[in-house]
Amino acid sequence: MSPNINPFFETVTGTISYVVYDEITGSCAIIDPVLDYDPKSGCIRTTFTDKLIEFIQHQQLHVEWILETHAHADHLSSAYYIKKKLGGKIAIGDHIPTVQATFKKVFNLGDEFEPDGHHFDHLLASDETFQIGKLTAKTLFVPGHTPADIAYQIDDAIFVGDTLFMPDVGTARADFPGGDTQALYRSIKKILDFPAQTRLFMCHDYPPNGRNPAWETTVALQRAENIHVHDGIDEQAFITMRSQRDATLEAPVLLLPSIQINIRAGELPPPEDNGISYFKIPIKTS
Repeated sequence: MSPNINPFFETVTGTISYVVYDEITGSCAIIDPVLDYDPKSGCIRTTFTDKLIEFIQHQQLHVEWILETHAHADHLSSAYYIKKKLGGKIAIGDHIPTVQATFKKVFNLGDEFEPDGHHFDHLLASDETFQIGKLTAKTLFVPGHTPADIAYQIDDAIFVGDTLFMPDVGTARADFPGGDTQALYRSIKKILDFPAQTRLFMCHDYPPNGRNPAWETTVALQRAENIHVHDGIDEQAFITMRSQRDATLEAPVLLLPSIQINIRAGELPPPEDNGISYFKIPIKTS
């Protein structure tokens, strides 16, 4: 059964969030939702997510799942906000405790933060299947960008997270803690082994040369045209290219606040005795 797919492009972070639904039952899943965050003021808003909520309510849909492809480093998740508004179960891949444990050390989080994945309602295993109404979704384990990335296959569509970008942009970086260029190459090949007509939906787009944002492509187009990993690019060539390129990249602007929210399934850090939540910023002196 083919899903209805409605993309929402968030312009500040270049993120595409999706509402995927079964028209017969009205059940839906939201994939990779985004909170608006101003790093200069520390102000969080829900303007973008409210557009998704408005669409869901207008279509009279019922939220079954709020799905994360990984703990994003470039935007704050609005999963927790959506769950409070509309319900649904927040899910992520079952390797998320590895990422939580890494960043518990980075941010020196206290005993209140247990890196066991309990912040999420469900941890999805590799190749696990689940229902969105009459739609059957399957989890694909695609590590490399982080050690916990997953993609979602729903009929002929795969939501690839941060493994691939549009063919003229290439592939995701693999230099975050736990990232692995070899694993990323093999994860991409896993996706590109699907039939040529399989539709691939990106989590991000950073349009070059002034083109309009885009987020849907196919296995065939990626294999023919992806500037980093088209057919003929072998594993070692990819590893060399990706490693050299990653060495030139700056940290994402929202890396530090994003991770602190996203390892908590979109929930703010616990408020302090004045009732205010704070992000922690590790200071490097060399």
